[in-house]
Amino acid sequence: MPTPSENTLFGMGNPLLDISAVVDKDFLDKFGLKLNDQILAEDKHKVLFEEIVKRSKVEYHAGGSTQNSVKIAQWMIQEPQKVATFFGCIGADQFGEILKEKAAEAHVDAHYYEQNEEPTGTCAACITGDNRSLVANLAAANCYKKEKHLDLDSNWELVKKAKVYYIAGFFLTVSPESIMKVAKHASDNNKIFCMNLSAPFISQFFKEPLMKVMPYVDILFGNETEAATFAKELGFETDDIAEIANKTQNLPKENTKRQRVVVFTQGKEDTVATVGEKVTMFPVLDIDQNHIVDTNGAGDAFVGGFLSALVQEHVLEECIRAGHYAANVIIRRVGCTFPEKPEFH
Repeated sequence: MPTPSENTLFGMGNPLLDISAVVDKDFLDKFGLKLNDQILAEDKHKVLFEEIVKRSKVEYHAGGSTQNSVKIAQWMIQEPQKVATFFGCIGADQFGEILKEKAAEAHVDAHYYEQNEEPTGTCAACITGDNRSLVANLAAANCYKKEKHLDLDSNWELVKKAKVYYIAGFFLTVSPESIMKVAKHASDNNKIFCMNLSAPFISQFFKEPLMKVMPYVDILFGNETEAATFAKELGFETDDIAEIANKTQNLPKENTKRQRVVVFTQGKEDTVATVGEKVTMFPVLDIDQNHIVDTNGAGDAFVGGFLSALVQEHVLEECIRAGHYAANVIIRRVGCTFPEKPEFH
């Protein structure tokens, strides 16, 4: 299999500093949070960020869905370094510096658009047992500008170097025009463009930009809840996950040289994927419930593992196996963190 070269994998998204803490049900109720949900912060959540940092055992980790995934892909690949490129917007502040340091430590080639209107974005991960509820305060991440960053020749050259592209659906709330430019480039050059449904609210409230980019999507990721919401929004009239995967695969597609692949994870249940014309189930790795520390980042890790095999041109089954391995490692740890080296063969 070919060894990927520098900048083979391109990711663009919302770079956030994760602030994770163990909370109780009262805390969730106070701020109207649901278990295992992801939402964007509103004014009423401002206090939440002030309160969570005062709790015992607060941990800070470099986060943001896409950034997590490319970081894990890089970790799985190990050598060469900087196989993954990442674009996103941060503030000129301490949190921004932390994100830069963490990206460098992970050997990801991060090129941030830095501005000083808004502070670096944060994401509160409120952990209760093996559930988590995420509240993202995008701040600077929301300020990404296509014409001020993506369109610059030096940056666009990095986009052109890539063979595989990955953007989480979360970025649809920030810069759909940047996503479209990258997606069209991938499609026109028969490269692989991957996307993630990311959260139920994306299909519900950002359906228009999502469906505009869908014809360019070669590989679509999501979990069972996101798949169900997507199906409902598109009027699929089924809650059978295999059928949803099949209908999603058959949505209109620009580059007909590549058949769309749809991959839906379901926590500890089988992962569902379209293989050619049929839908196949892939069992996840067994894990003792007592070893699960934090499921936050499991989805990002799955995608990261999958992408690491994809850039090495492995078959779909191998990509899923790599995804399952990465997710299995990540859920044993707090935040989207990993040991020094993977033990994956």
